[in-house]
This record gives sequence, structure tokens and C-alpha cells, in this order.
Amino acid sequence: MSSGHVLDTPADNLTEQVEGDSKRQELPAVPDMDPSEDTGFTVKIQAPGTEPTDFQVSPLAMVQEIKQVLMDREETCRRTCFSLQLNGVTLDNFTHLRSIPGLQEGSILRVVEEPYTVREVRIHLRHIREILKSLDLTDGYNGVEGSSPSFLSCVTEECLEGDGLKQMSCSPPDHILPGSKERLLVPLLPHTNFGKSSESLKVLTMSSWNPPPGNRKMHGDLLYLNVVTTEDRYFSITASTRGFYINQSTTYSFNPKPATPSVLSHALLDLLGHISPVFKKNFSALLKRRYARSTHPFERIATPFQLFSWTAPALDHTMDCLRAEDVSSFSLGYEEPVPALARDWNEELQTTRELPRKTVTDRLMRDRAVFKANSDFVSTATRGAMAVVDGNVMPINPSEEPRQQMFIWSNIFFSLGFDVRDQYRDLGGEAAAHAAPVLDLNGVRAYWAVDQEGLFLIGTVVIDYRGYRVTAQTIVPGILERDQEQSVVYGSIDFGKTVVSDDRYLELLGKPSKKLRVQRHLVLNKDDTAVELCSSVEHKGIVGNDGRRYILDLLFTFPPDLNFLPVEGEDLNPVRQQLGFPKLHPHRLVCLRQELIDAFVEHRKMAIFMETVSKSTEHDKAVGTSAIKSDPITTPQLPSTTVTLQDQDAEHHSLKNVPVNNIQQGSSIKHVFSSLGDTFDIHFNPNVFCAGVRFPKESTEDIQKQKQQLKDAAVFLISNQIPAFRIALCELITRCAKHLFKTYLLAVEPSALSASVSHFLNCFLSAFADAGVIQQNDKFASRRRSRRRRSRASVGGTVTAWSILTPTDLWRAIKAEAQEYYHYSLPCGSVEEAMDKCRLQRITLLREIAIKTGIQILLREYHFDSEHKTVFTEEDILNIFPIVKHISPRSSDALYLLHCGQSRVQQGCLQEGCELISQALGLFTNVYGALHQDVCICLRLLGRIHYILGDYAEALSHQQRAVLISERVLGIEHPNTIQEYKHLGLYCFAGGQSVTALRLLYRARYLMLLVCGEDHPEMALLDSKIGLVLHSMMACDLSLKFLENALALTSKYQGPSSLKLAQSHHLLAKVHESKGDFRAALTHEKERYGIYRKQVGEAHEKTQESSEYLKHLTHQAVILQKTMNWIYKTGSDTNIPPFNVSTVQSIENTCVLQLNLVTGIVLIPLR
Repeated sequence: MSSGHVLDTPADNLTEQVEGDSKRQELPAVPDMDPSEDTGFTVKIQAPGTEPTDFQVSPLAMVQEIKQVLMDREETCRRTCFSLQLNGVTLDNFTHLRSIPGLQEGSILRVVEEPYTVREVRIHLRHIREILKSLDLTDGYNGVEGSSPSFLSCVTEECLEGDGLKQMSCSPPDHILPGSKERLLVPLLPHTNFGKSSESLKVLTMSSWNPPPGNRKMHGDLLYLNVVTTEDRYFSITASTRGFYINQSTTYSFNPKPATPSVLSHALLDLLGHISPVFKKNFSALLKRRYARSTHPFERIATPFQLFSWTAPALDHTMDCLRAEDVSSFSLGYEEPVPALARDWNEELQTTRELPRKTVTDRLMRDRAVFKANSDFVSTATRGAMAVVDGNVMPINPSEEPRQQMFIWSNIFFSLGFDVRDQYRDLGGEAAAHAAPVLDLNGVRAYWAVDQEGLFLIGTVVIDYRGYRVTAQTIVPGILERDQEQSVVYGSIDFGKTVVSDDRYLELLGKPSKKLRVQRHLVLNKDDTAVELCSSVEHKGIVGNDGRRYILDLLFTFPPDLNFLPVEGEDLNPVRQQLGFPKLHPHRLVCLRQELIDAFVEHRKMAIFMETVSKSTEHDKAVGTSAIKSDPITTPQLPSTTVTLQDQDAEHHSLKNVPVNNIQQGSSIKHVFSSLGDTFDIHFNPNVFCAGVRFPKESTEDIQKQKQQLKDAAVFLISNQIPAFRIALCELITRCAKHLFKTYLLAVEPSALSASVSHFLNCFLSAFADAGVIQQNDKFASRRRSRRRRSRASVGGTVTAWSILTPTDLWRAIKAEAQEYYHYSLPCGSVEEAMDKCRLQRITLLREIAIKTGIQILLREYHFDSEHKTVFTEEDILNIFPIVKHISPRSSDALYLLHCGQSRVQQGCLQEGCELISQALGLFTNVYGALHQDVCICLRLLGRIHYILGDYAEALSHQQRAVLISERVLGIEHPNTIQEYKHLGLYCFAGGQSVTALRLLYRARYLMLLVCGEDHPEMALLDSKIGLVLHSMMACDLSLKFLENALALTSKYQGPSSLKLAQSHHLLAKVHESKGDFRAALTHEKERYGIYRKQVGEAHEKTQESSEYLKHLTHQAVILQKTMNWIYKTGSDTNIPPFNVSTVQSIENTCVLQLNLVTGIVLIPLR
């Protein structure tokens, strides 16, 4: 974060930053927002046999959500089948609290037990499983049930009882110290006593006596369960409409009558506690740890989108009746192509988008429904795609070859990313077919964000799994029952030869085309008639049988990138020619990113604006009026603030950008803006360079202008944008390796997956040049083995093609792929050269390739330098997960409030900004739930504001939740998570928890070493923070190690004259002073003084401050020298003048101030 700003820019760049002017701007409130609608109130909840307890609720919450919270609370977690009653009236589960008459502050809601059904019994069993496994991270490592690991409580658990220095040594493990070459993997998943709970039950499974016979159904029997307690006692349990009881059945004898003595319990947990004392004891202990102070509810809540872990410890595979039932009920390979009970995903997604959006409350309900439907669709589509690749779904065209097969499962259409019937032959073949689904998804994402009412998009998810790219889409009603020619009423189905249009589609696409900067234009049909379009010709408008107007095939939403699209007969810009463009790409589906288009438009706007201002200024000078002087160096900062205003029109609910200047606008500037008119309205024609698309002769001039505009954008990309970035070699290498891995994996039979993946990793990362094929560990009878060898050899090498790969072959292919795909010549031809020449580290390459390909490896230390044996074995490959790309719907009203809050904060209005961001947090939570990246952003900003306001407790509370969410949603070692750890460490230190702060900063440093290594500019900031905390704890020698490393990195990346380097010298001088080494302190402070004098001058306050500190150090050094001379001369230590030594408290206060400066926090006057 740069100085002068209170809050740093979010690392994920998800929110717009409004830069600012120091004057207070009046931002309008969100239209039709009634604050009372979301004001919480307190009711009382009374469960059977308990006293009423207070419960905070929101009027926008549904009754079902209240029940879910009660099921997670310690006192009511045993129940699932109950209703809530108000004054004897049962409340409907899907009613919002604000709609319930008579519900007010202090009302009593009673928990009433209800009769079970088979569905409720299954829900009850699933809930019991979740509780019993709530402290087990197995589901998180296996990537199921929305579970993911979090280790914040583990990192801080030793510091919870207090924060004394005796509890922990200041010294970190050796592998965290600066200069260490060890990169350990095992500490990534810290050991914790929360990870494994005492065994409460050995077996809980469905009985083979299910389902109950007819006569027992007449007695209320629903299901039969088998239980084996920890005491090794076997029980058969009946789940009935009234509850659970022990029956008299055995493994081989069916007797469903109640056992003696008969006990009926409405909750199964109560019955298990009655029959097993060990269960009762261990379950109580589990609940105590589950609801302990050191754990947080965020550790247990399911994430809306599944996060997959790339490494995991060795896990025990235990019996789980619900897991087994899920697999059997999945009935893959046996179900009909369209199961009768499957959800109609298209209807769900479109219905939620049709919900009312006039008021804020309407939009909140709509946003919540859209988000929930989309997250459920993504989850189901992911399961279906994995089933398709695994061969568990019947294709709808089984007679076609495998690559051309398509599938329907759970009302979702699945297709594979191959060039079926040469559809992409002229666009790059297989390379184009592989790229097209992601480009189409990007188009869907862009149109989804515009949210045009009346225009419908099909749900789309792209899944990469085991080398296959699978596209999952919802099914437009009627599209499978008719030919495409009959369905399309807008666009083209033959690459622009035959084009049709529709007035209603032109109207619906009007707003999206403006937002996406698409030029409205005319093209010629095959009969030479002009047809108007406001999109690519490849966009297809289809009216479904449900009457909705859908837009499909959005892969050409953005204009082409001419730098990688050679076009014959077109003049080349000299800049492009000089840089060697255009260059050939593996496919012709190259397009400009939306961010580039926005940057180009802003650049063009600024150029036009400054040109107009210059002309206006000359005119004003000619007539004797005052003008504003323009400086070409500072011109990009003239329009200093953009305030986002809410559109009051309910039909076109959108955001408007209103420019606000931080300069006094005279009549000349107003004249400039009024005279510009539509000049700022820059749009692109996506069809100008499409082969086969023709334009009317009367449009020739416009087409030439549109072509030139695209050429200018291509030049802007390579001359302005790309030079501002550095080549990330690790990213480049692992992306190329991922491309090769995809093809490599397609030739592997399922039984050899672990062996082939481990072989690929050995070739990629091992120093053992002869990384040969690993023998599979699954042993069979010799006859079977010999037959297997013969069959594999008879295939002609296709099945075992992966086994002949060598490290030399792989790295040669990586270099070739980098040259062909990215037009970059890699300076390394082996993993050793990547380490030596590119300063990369193997553990980072391993992490990146695993994340990009979905590989999950065993958590252990890998010795990459071994020259006599392979690093990876097939036992090290635990799983292959899908890589899922999907839409992430967001709450527009909450985003608006967040932007306004950030604007207020950057203008110094902290209290007002805090209030706006708090409102945004409430809306985000209402829409997404607790675990979402936008919620994390709000919590981080609120934590920073409270820290600046001096409320360290609130800052810690908000930042703790931000860390937990980031770990659960993004990953435990994601770069954003590392930033969250650093912020939390700062707040802990300011709040007096030095040891906890040190543990958090050490954790952040370990994660950074794993992710990017020590040679990184961000490491300098982190080491400065660690050094300051250690200095406050008087661990001066250890502090110097980190501060000296920070100094070296700052000098390397910021330069010898950087003000940050001066700050690093000052921090070292302070530590040396504390040690009494005044000579070293003077040396560093003189360096600081020299930098300040050179950069800001002798009279600057920082230079003067450094000068005074030099005098202080000199005085202290003189006193020390005189003392040493006196002792040497007299041999006595009496009459020694006192040193001006800082107290520990003063050092801590100074360190807090220095930490703020290092972090970039500048306190500003509150108003």
C-alpha cells in the first residue's frame, strides 16, 4: 500500500479503487434502501427440556436458515426433524421472518419435534456424520461436502492461554530463517490435536434388511440401521416415524420388534449415548472441542464452491454408510439419460434471473437465489463431468467414436473439447477446440455481468479432468428436438455466410453491446441483403420452447488480437513489424482481454481529452481568459475520481460513471466536456477480420476506421501494456508443462494413472536423469501378469507411450511449447538450469503444476537432489481432482456500497466509510453466506479501519475471520491468505500479543518461501515486520538476520537510492543501538541520511530527523568510548556515566510506529 492511502488495494483486484480527491464528495445513498428492512432483532428459542435462550435474527432470513443455525448450536445440535412454532402456529420453512405476522422483539419460538419420514431420517444420519467428523479433515483433503482445511487455530493454539515469552522461543525453525535452502513440505499442514477425535463409534451403516416389508411399514418402520459400538457390541436399530429404538434383529435373523428394555429416542445420538457409555463420553468430549474457544464456526461451514487441496497426509479409509449410499444411489451407468427426478437446471437458473429486481430487498432475494442455484449447478456439473470421463455415463450417440460422443446426465448436457467433424479445422483444429469452451465461458461471464432483463444465458461450466476438457451446459427447452437452422433467429450457423437478425434481439442486445463496447453494424447475407447486428455473427439467438430468448456461442464476444492473427492484405504498423508481429498462434481464436479493452479506451479517452484541452487552452489564451496548464507527464492523473452512481431506473438497473475533478473547473474545461460529445464512445466491431463475413459497400469507410481501431488496440497492447509486466518464468514453465500433461494423460489407461503421473513428475522435477518407469505395486497372479504384459505389448505402444518419456524429452518439449504458444525462448533446458539460471525452486514448480493439473500428492519431504533413485513413486499420487471454471454471480448493491465505502475511506472519512463497508458486508453475507471472497474483502477493510481508529480488538476479530475465509475459500497457501496472515500479525502485535504475532508472521514467511521463494520483493516487507517484532522482544541478534535480508532485497528491487532502502537502514541502526553497537548503527544511519539528503534535500523533515538521530548515536558512542577508556585505564566500573537506553515499552511503541510505516499505513486526521 502506498503512503497517503489508509487502505491498501485488495490483492485480488476484485473491487474498483476510487482514487482520490481530498475534498469530501457527496455520494448518494443506495436507491430505495430501507435500513430498517435489515435491522436485526432478538427472539427467544425454547427447545424441549431447556430454558429459552436469546437468538439474534435478521428480517431477511428464512425460517429454514434459523433451523440450520440451531442444528449447529451445541445445545440443539442433536435434532434435525423439528419445526418452529410461534404462538402455537407452525412456521413455514421458506417464509422470510419479516413476512411472519406477530414476530417481533422478544417473541418466543418453540422447537417442536416432528414425525420422521425416510427423507428426514437420511437427513438426520447425514447430520450425525457431519458432527462426528467435524474435527476430522478427511473430507477437506478428499474435496467433498464443501469441506476444506484451515489451520489458523492450529498456528495460534499454543498462545491462547496467554502471551508470555516463556511459552515459545523467539527462534523459528531453521527452514524459516533467512538464507536457508531447505524447502520443507510437511509444515504446510501443521499437526493439530483437533484433527483427530477419539473414536465414538466403530460402525454405523444401513442394514441389509432394508427396506422394511409392508407389514412393518404399517407399524411406522422407515429404515433399519446396524451399529457396532466402541465396546464391540452389535445393535440393530429401527428408524421409525416416532424416532429410533433397538430391535431384535441379528445378521441372519429378522425380528423387528423392540428389544427389552425398549427405549425410544427422537434423536439417534441420545439412543447411542444410552446403549454405549464410551460413545456418550467421547461424544461429549467431541462437542467440547467442537465448540471450544479456539475453534471458529467458519472452520465447519461448507464452502459454496469446492476447494481441492494439492497435498494431503496419508488418510485412513473408514467405513461410512452415507458415503457408500451416495455412490450406490448415484447409479452411474444404469440410469436413464434424463432421470425423471433430476432437477431442471435450466429452469432453475432462468427462473431465478426472472425474479423481481425493483427494490433493494427484491434484488437481494434475487441475488441470493441466483447464487445458490448457480453454486448447486456447478457442483452437480462437476460430478457429472468426472463421471463422463470415468466412463460411468452412457453417451446419447454411442455409435460415434469416443471423442465425438455427447452425454446428458441430470438434465445437463456434456460435450468433450475435441474438434468434432472438423468444426474448427480452419481455426486451428484441436487447439481451437480446446480453447473454445473457455472463450465461450468468458463471453457468458461478460453478458451475465451486464444482466440484461429478458436476455437469457445457458448455465455453463468448463471442467478439466484427467486430460479431458468437458463443457457442461444447461439444456435450452426444445433445442434437442429440432435442427439448428430452425432454431436460430439471430446470428449465423455457417460462419457468416447466412446471417439472420431479429428486432427483439437487437433491442435486448443494445445495453450489453454498449457495456461490452461492441459496435452496432451491418453485414451482408448470402443474398447480398444487409443485416443489422450488434454482436459477432457467431452469436446465436434461439427462442426456446419456454418462450425465452437465449444467446449462445459467445466465444467471439471480444475483438480479435491482431498481434497473433495474420491477415493478408492489411498494412502493418511499424511498431508491430519492428517487434516481429503478427506471430502465428496454435489457433485463431485469439482475442483481447476485457481488461485490455478498458485500458485502451481509457488511454484513448485521455489522449482525446488532452488534445481538446490543449486546443481549448490556446483558444482561451487568444481571447484573454485563464486556462489550466496541462503537463504531459501528469496528464494521466487529471480525472482524479470516478464516483459510481446508482441508476434510478428499475428496468435498467446499472451503474453510471460520473467524472469528478480535483481541480477547480473553469468555463474552458466545461466547454471541453460539452464539446467532446460522443467522442469518448469507443466501440469495436468483432466481425471486421472474420473470414467469410462481408459488409455493405456504403459501410466501407466505417469498416476501415473500425479496422484501424483494432490495429491501434493491438499496438497499444505490445507497446504500452506488455512492457509494464515482467515475465513470470515459473508460470510460463508450468503452463507449458500443463499443456503437455494434458496430451500425455490421454494415452494412459485408468489402472496406470498413479504410475504415469509419478513418472511425469519425475521427468519434470527429478535430478535423476534416468527416471525410468515405476513398477506398479498392485500384484496379481503370475498368469494374470503375463497375460497383461502380452496385451499391453500388443496394443502397439499407445497404452504405454507415457513410459518412454525422459526428462530430456519433456524439457525439450517444454521449450518448444513456450516458443510455439508464448513465442518466448526459455533460458533453461532442464530443471537444474531452471534452478541455476532462473532462480526457481523445485517445490514451487511442484505446487504450481499440481494446482494447474489437479494432482494431489502425499504430504512428505521429497528429496529432489537424489541422483540414484526417483523422487516420486506411484504411492505418492493420491488423487486427480477436476479444475473447474464457472460463473461467480455477485451482488451489485453490495458491490456499490463497498465501492462507496472505499471512496469515503480514501478521502479520509473513516467512520462513514466503515459504516458503508459494514452495510456491504451484511448484504454480501446475506447473499453468499459467510464463506466468500467478497466477504473476506470487507472484513479485511473493516479490520484495517478499526486498527487505524485504535480499536485493536475489533480489528483482530475482523481480520481473524478474513484469514479463516481466505484459507477455506482460496487455499491455505494462496497469496491472498499470506497477506491476511501478515495483517493479522500486525494487529496482534499492536494489541500486545507479541508471541502470537510472531507465530503468524513466521507462518506467512514459510508460506511465501513455499510459494515463491526468498528472492521476492514482498519478502523484504515481511522480513522487516518480523525483524521489528523480534526487536520489540529484545531478540536483537535474530532481528538483525531478518532486517539484513530485508535490506539486501530492498536494495536489489528498489535500487540504491530508494526511500524504502533508507527506512531499512534506519531499522538496522535502531537494533544495533539496542545492542550497544553504535559503530554499526552510525554506519547504517549515515546511509539513511545520505539517501534522504539526495532525494528530498537537506531541509526536509526526514533529513533533519536523521541528522538528529546521528547526533544522538554519536553522543552515545562517545560516552561508550569514554567508559571503555576509563575501565581500561583504572580497571574500575565506578563513576560510569549512564547510557540513554530505551525501555522495552518505548521500543515496543517505536516498533508499532515503524510497522505502520513499513506496512504503508499513514494516519490521517479523522473527520
